[in-house]
Amino acid sequence: MSVSTSSSTTAKSRGRLRWRVVDIVVASVLGVASGLIFLLWNIGYLGPKGILEPLLPGLQGLLDGPWLFAGVLGALIIRKPGAALYTETLAAVVSALVGSQWGGFLTLEAGLVQGLGAELIFLVFFYRNWSLPVAILAGAGAALAGGINNMLLWYVGSDTTFTVVYLISTVVSGAVIAGALSWLLARGLAATGALDRFASGRAQRARV
Repeated sequence: MSVSTSSSTTAKSRGRLRWRVVDIVVASVLGVASGLIFLLWNIGYLGPKGILEPLLPGLQGLLDGPWLFAGVLGALIIRKPGAALYTETLAAVVSALVGSQWGGFLTLEAGLVQGLGAELIFLVFFYRNWSLPVAILAGAGAALAGGINNMLLWYVGSDTTFTVVYLISTVVSGAVIAGALSWLLARGLAATGALDRFASGRAQRARV
């Protein structure tokens, strides 16, 4: 009996982590939609950047959050290994293909790094904890990975003050926008019943 129970538990666990066709479709839709938002923010961030940079060099990191939310939101909705990496990377691909001022390859590379930063946080919690604190950590993880990547590519030779201010700013932005706001958005979508085919939707509906 114990062997049978153990086998059943293992099978359920594998099923919980296995991607379905609907997971791929929804993650792809999220990635494409996020990529279009990235494109809008590629232009929209220029105004706030012009205000923040003179105030304190590095403070423009507060504007990074809108480029980081795709991976966290995708993971919160799909709840499968690789969801954060897939949606963030796909969003970067869309942004690169349609047109990005940072170049196609570098945009794609940034998406991979940021998606991996979020993915590692969900991995640490074994893809079982989808709470607000974990979402905030995932947003911060995406921001920290992306921020370090940006320092190596775009801000080589920056002084210590700029580096510290920029990394703190981008992590705060990632935690709030990519983390907390993505969690709220996922809950809002689940409450409408739109995510009933996903564990994220069923869990939210069960609490209502």
